[in-house]
Amino acid sequence: MKMLALILAGGQGTRLGVMTNNLAKPAVPFGGKYRIIDFAISNCVNSGINTVGVVTQYMPHQLVSHIGIGKPWDLDIKDGGIHVLPPYLSRSDTSWYKGTADAVYQNIEFIDKYKPDVVLILSGDHVYKMDYNDIVDYHIEKDSNCTIACMEVPKSEAHRFGIMVTDPFNKIIQFQEKPSEPKGTLASLGIYVFDWEYLKYLLKEDSNDKNSSHDFGSNIIPRILDENANLFAYNYEGYWRDVGTIDTFLDSNLEILGPLPPLDIHDKKWKVYTQSEELPPAFISNTSKIIKSFISEGAEIDGEIENSMIFQGVSVGENSSIKNSVIMNNVKIGENCVINKTIVAENTVIGDNVEIGVGEYKESNIDKKIYNTEISLIGFNTIIPDNYSIGKNCVVDNNKDLNELQTRKLDSGEGIVDII
Repeated sequence: MKMLALILAGGQGTRLGVMTNNLAKPAVPFGGKYRIIDFAISNCVNSGINTVGVVTQYMPHQLVSHIGIGKPWDLDIKDGGIHVLPPYLSRSDTSWYKGTADAVYQNIEFIDKYKPDVVLILSGDHVYKMDYNDIVDYHIEKDSNCTIACMEVPKSEAHRFGIMVTDPFNKIIQFQEKPSEPKGTLASLGIYVFDWEYLKYLLKEDSNDKNSSHDFGSNIIPRILDENANLFAYNYEGYWRDVGTIDTFLDSNLEILGPLPPLDIHDKKWKVYTQSEELPPAFISNTSKIIKSFISEGAEIDGEIENSMIFQGVSVGENSSIKNSVIMNNVKIGENCVINKTIVAENTVIGDNVEIGVGEYKESNIDKKIYNTEISLIGFNTIIPDNYSIGKNCVVDNNKDLNELQTRKLDSGEGIVDII
């Protein structure tokens, strides 16, 4: 059984706010040293899949640089390996990928080159561990044309997913794409296994449909149901998270810190591989205090860290307190700072006597759909000067130098964001 995986990594992930203004969601840092896409690629390698295509579109530069030639995943090989697949101009078409199905359709030639029996279509913006051999074996056992990995979700969350209705044998008999009134709670995880010849037929039919939005959830899956083909749900009971909102992103990072974490990144039997900078061991001084936190390579800690994810190259000054927060690569934090329930993106510099995540919660005056928790978000490459105070549910855009502002305070619910 010859397998090929195609990872869809072109999404923006707008619900992560300024984190994805200049960065594709799969390239967002996660878990102290990784990026979100590392989990899907590592799953492929650990499952014995050594031919992987990564479909890119939105802001791909850092993602492409991160993947490189695939060396961290042992995918720098001639027969297979990892391939970045951006949109391209052809003689007949000059458009970007029009949807998820079109993204695969435009890469039929790439897939055909390897003559796979089955093709896995994966999302590059979820955090999970899965042995794809299990779902492929299930696909074969059921004599399925298409198998979709699914998981039960709370009814309150069902509207965010594609929802399946199945018969007693797990055959999918009805599908709703992000329904306002869901008929069930069995949600698609964005993981598909297809017989390649059948998928190729579906993609060609869809490409000729002028009324199609060329999307798997909106068009391909309904077409399979209309044809009464074998479409089955594979019930997955392992760890899987959609880290597509600010609160789920923070929560998913912090839940790794527990004594029995639902996602064990220390599991030697199922490693998560990544491309990362070679840095010296972390330095923890005699003035520091660390409680239930990850401290990554190259960090220098002189303050107090509690229930927080500290990425590579971070420095924290004396008498500073970081709690319930995610501090990404190469962030510099001065002395006497207080930071709580905050995500600080890469390469940000925070001066002395700065407080972030203080005061009472207030609704956002920027975007209530995106910024709607007590969590404050500081963008990439930002400078926050000494003696600055930032409340809860605040946002500061990427590449901002707050020295340029007259104020030294951002009240809860406020933001400094460029309007595009």
